[in-house]
Amino acid sequence: MKKQFKRGLAVGVLAAGMCVSAGAAEFINVLTGGTSGVYYPLGVAMSQIWGKAVEGSKTSVQATKASAENLNLLQAGRGEAGISLGDAVSDAWNGNEEAGFKNPLKKLRVIAALWPNYIHFVAAADSGIKSLADIKGKKISVGAPKSGTELNVRAILKAANISYKDFAKVEYLSYAESVELMKNKQLDVTLLSSGLGVAALRDLAVSQKVVFLTIPADIVTKINDPAYTVGVIPAKTYEGQDSDVTTVSIQNYLLTHEGVSTNTVYTMTKSMFENLDQMAAAHSAGKSIKRDVAAKNPPAPLHPGAEKYYREVGVIK
Repeated sequence: MKKQFKRGLAVGVLAAGMCVSAGAAEFINVLTGGTSGVYYPLGVAMSQIWGKAVEGSKTSVQATKASAENLNLLQAGRGEAGISLGDAVSDAWNGNEEAGFKNPLKKLRVIAALWPNYIHFVAAADSGIKSLADIKGKKISVGAPKSGTELNVRAILKAANISYKDFAKVEYLSYAESVELMKNKQLDVTLLSSGLGVAALRDLAVSQKVVFLTIPADIVTKINDPAYTVGVIPAKTYEGQDSDVTTVSIQNYLLTHEGVSTNTVYTMTKSMFENLDQMAAAHSAGKSIKRDVAAKNPPAPLHPGAEKYYREVGVIK
């Protein structure tokens, strides 16, 4: 239930102030997600930080279909850093074929736990949808095919005893595309797996009245996956959202592969945590990145460079 291995749209973003040595440049390609999501702006911030911190580096940012594609690209050595949901990392590491990974991706290495994603189940206010039970027979967008978001949709719907066959129409669209169809009254409901304050949803909530659907805690229990926990979207996160919304939360991770040097990953890890203000400025989700939990229960092995940093600062004893 993850993304197929396709080449994403390469968007070269050279980091400002990068320092290039006389020798061969070290390339750091950061794999993110769609430009309307959270991965992309935070990936740009990382590239800018690393362009200054890693001597002789040239950094770029690649817009992709996010989690699964990023993991496949890292396994193939076609990126040096990438962001992914934790459940996708577990599936990739273990080679869950049903999730789109025919073979275990054993070259993956974790750099850090980042921020939690929150499932935003959003319905048009005039659709009559007030709860998960009301979405049957409606038109829904579930994210790009076999994307991390679609994985989340499948898990949640299965736990709620709902299948794709229960909908009038199922679209497989990006955040931006889903929002546009919602605005044009061509969709009743969509689901976004993202950090709080995602731009696409802020835009939608300002342009029309929407309902944020509660995902009850018992649904999380039924999913029976440690990557899924109960989360809360605080009141006033979006226009017209006047109360807290109970939902599902899933941790995001920053990854690399075993071929990136210990020194490079050490510097990447250290410089990111020393510039969290820059990450927070890039997107509010960056405020949730905490060093003290960055190495906790990684879904794949830590890279030695990241481990070196965490031992140095006492996160790992």
